[in-house]
Amino acid sequence: MFDLSKKLWQWISMLFLALVWGSSFILMKKGLMAFTFIQLAAIRVFFAFIILLPVIIRHIKKLNRSNYKNLLLVSYAGIFFPAFLFALAQTHITSALSGMLNSLSTFFALIVGIIFYRNKPLKNQYFGVFIGFLGAIALITGGDFSSLFGVNAYALFVIVATIGYGINANEVRFRLSEMNGIQITSLSFLLVGPPAGIILFTTDLSAAWHSEWFWQSLFAVLTLSALGSVVSLFVFNNLIHHTSALFATSVTYIIPIFAILWGIFDGEVVNIIQILGIIVVLLGVYLVNRKKPKVLNGYGIDLLPKSNSVTKEFKQ
Repeated sequence: MFDLSKKLWQWISMLFLALVWGSSFILMKKGLMAFTFIQLAAIRVFFAFIILLPVIIRHIKKLNRSNYKNLLLVSYAGIFFPAFLFALAQTHITSALSGMLNSLSTFFALIVGIIFYRNKPLKNQYFGVFIGFLGAIALITGGDFSSLFGVNAYALFVIVATIGYGINANEVRFRLSEMNGIQITSLSFLLVGPPAGIILFTTDLSAAWHSEWFWQSLFAVLTLSALGSVVSLFVFNNLIHHTSALFATSVTYIIPIFAILWGIFDGEVVNIIQILGIIVVLLGVYLVNRKKPKVLNGYGIDLLPKSNSVTKEFKQ
């Protein structure tokens, strides 16, 4: 039974997210072969909205005045703007660099939580975030740290997107704790899907249609939408409710592991630095989620009571 209150399922969910999102950068690269970054992002969001229409209709009554602003912040900070920012960034930076910068999501989840949500992380969580980020850098650079100095201004778009992810994770954990991941995800796409559709159909799709890469790019973007947006956000938002924003966003540290595994499958060689990086990353993620949450005055990501609504949803 899919029960995210259990550690085993939390780690299985974490690895699933890393696998899916670890493949998203290469899918974006394939999508940009025929589409512009605006078209790619708009298709990704709008197609997810179309997929979720039956679920949206089922849960639309959950959208009300008390949570509308919170869902609006989650949908635009965690879905809409990051989709466009990552697509734009990848027109000028590599997928590997995007993956590394994406690891900043956990760092910003920590900072945003402390400043705006009165979060009081445990000491081991601070340490886990730090060493996890170091491990992610080692994974992607393979020990060639000089590659870090080849960053151009487009990398800033990814950094802004990770700030949005940090806001999204804390908002889901603190302000939308009474809603489960399915409700949050479906209603979020209700708010961003129609605007994405308007943007898409106001662009000139003729150039993409006549591209020799059209069908390959379209398949990549639709796969990115279905798995990288719909399914993964269901899992991610549920994971936040049962663990913490820090643990859930630390999936970005594990993403490079799967990027390396894809490389091995494609005939690439892994060096000792990257193997050590994998060990360091797993240690960092373990530290972030090492202690069980405590209830104390309603403060902090790890100090909130857990909701059982998500577990019940999956058991039905």
